[in-house]
Amino acid sequence: MSCNNEIELRPFLVHEVSLEKNEIPDGVQMIEAPEFWKESDQGKGSVVAILDTGISRNHPDLKDQIIGGKNFTTDYKGDEMNFEDNNGHGSHVAGTIAAVLNNGGVVGVAPSTKLLILKVLTGEGSGNYDWIINAIKYAADWKGPNGETVSVMNMSLGGPQDVKELHEAIKYAVNEKNIPIVCAAGNEGDDDMATYEYDYPASYNEVISVGAVDTNYRIAPFSNINEEVDLVAPGVDIQSTYLGSQYAKLSGTSMASPHVAGALALVKVMGEREFGRKLTESELYAQLIKRTVPLEYTRQAVGNGLIQLKYMDKYRELVKFIQANF
Repeated sequence: MSCNNEIELRPFLVHEVSLEKNEIPDGVQMIEAPEFWKESDQGKGSVVAILDTGISRNHPDLKDQIIGGKNFTTDYKGDEMNFEDNNGHGSHVAGTIAAVLNNGGVVGVAPSTKLLILKVLTGEGSGNYDWIINAIKYAADWKGPNGETVSVMNMSLGGPQDVKELHEAIKYAVNEKNIPIVCAAGNEGDDDMATYEYDYPASYNEVISVGAVDTNYRIAPFSNINEEVDLVAPGVDIQSTYLGSQYAKLSGTSMASPHVAGALALVKVMGEREFGRKLTESELYAQLIKRTVPLEYTRQAVGNGLIQLKYMDKYRELVKFIQANF
């Protein structure tokens, strides 16, 4: 199979690009990641594969987080070892997942997690399905220098076509390799709860489809609505790393998805420590969904709700209080 330029970045809005720094961005704070760091060791030991436009390899908040990478595109004359970001989108996604905690710049959801960077989209933000499929299989089978394997994949990209080979690659990673795949739900929403918008790979049942809300817990008007949305995360005016040593504020479900990928990296460390064994993809999904808060929208708009990592702890504390006082 060979398809040219049929998959791309979902449309996203760049609000500003600057050298401005804000160590804990609002989105990271909103999902309660810093409160979860102690019990999850900040995601240490996890590896998140990012299938995107690459990464700004010398960015001070990202350079030490990269465990490996590969270029699947024709950029840089097809040099497989050059996965430098020439768009900005991939670097922004990477920062939200795992920008290092260094008392400067910005910090990601899981700042001790390592990143496997798979450049599958060109600087123009487009690619072909072969690149995506090959990268999914590569990530599923990847072994790091010390035997590390991929814990989570993030794909903030999509297209309108249901491609059989893409679906098969996803099923291989999820069902056979037990790797959760987190996808941006898509930005074709028309702000009408009665109409559905579908995007692939987000609409495959095997992946975790993430819609976007703003910091006031309102669904973003651009966020796709359909029966496959699993949950929502911050995706409006999100500050993260960008090209060079810059930072940027972007909006889109592309910005919501990495919040969940980072959260899964934390949940995996916490869960496997608690259970004393490796967790399956379905078990990790269950642990993730336990940490969502319902919102006053349809399930098709927000799925199980907003990811908030300390929600279960707060619920247990409330139960204990009620039992002790009433």
